[in-house]
Amino acid sequence: MNLGIMQPYIFPYIGYFQLINAVDKFVLYDDVTFIKQGWINRNRILLNGEPHVFTVPLKNASSYTTIAHTEINHNLYTGWRVKFFKTLALAYAKAPYYKEAMGVISAIFNSNADMVSELAVNSIIETSKYIGINTAFVLTATRYGNNHLKGEDRVIDICKKENADVYINASGGKELYARGNFQKAGLELRFIRSRGITYPQFQHTFVSWLSVIDIMMFNSPEEIKNFLNE
Repeated sequence: MNLGIMQPYIFPYIGYFQLINAVDKFVLYDDVTFIKQGWINRNRILLNGEPHVFTVPLKNASSYTTIAHTEINHNLYTGWRVKFFKTLALAYAKAPYYKEAMGVISAIFNSNADMVSELAVNSIIETSKYIGINTAFVLTATRYGNNHLKGEDRVIDICKKENADVYINASGGKELYARGNFQKAGLELRFIRSRGITYPQFQHTFVSWLSVIDIMMFNSPEEIKNFLNE
């Protein structure tokens, strides 16, 4: 069995879904430290031909708190959501799949999530369903009871508990993991690297590696599914 493990990000870029599509089971690694200014609660869309960062407001976000225990700031969230939907309409109302994409996006942001992990996990799972990815998800890493382990040791332990044969990670993980340590544990370590994916973004010069929101606006689920093998 092929296994993937990643922190949950809000509507992540296409490479994240390529990794999900490449494995049989995907663990959402939410009981690790929240990274401020990371991609857990923010991402980028296309606005007037330029990348535009959106950020979900959080309550007392701290690098001393886990992702799973980082709260959404509901005093700010309702107003933020109204403005964000208006920004999406301004950016994408004329995009060919705006209506279909907004059906997924609005359902996520209109949910009653209290924690950013819940919002991010839902965005990943519902987008995967929309695209047609059939990978099984483990919704939280707390089930493994091994948060006393760190880094590579914890990943290997999760792989063993899931009876995985192969651990697949994004190419950036080459700096984090040693193939020999996985081999000693009876595991094969593999990495995937995304090729350059392009598609029409109105008449603008193409901007790469935006949130999957951008891809959903300009491409059908079938077209996005084809991107997963790039």
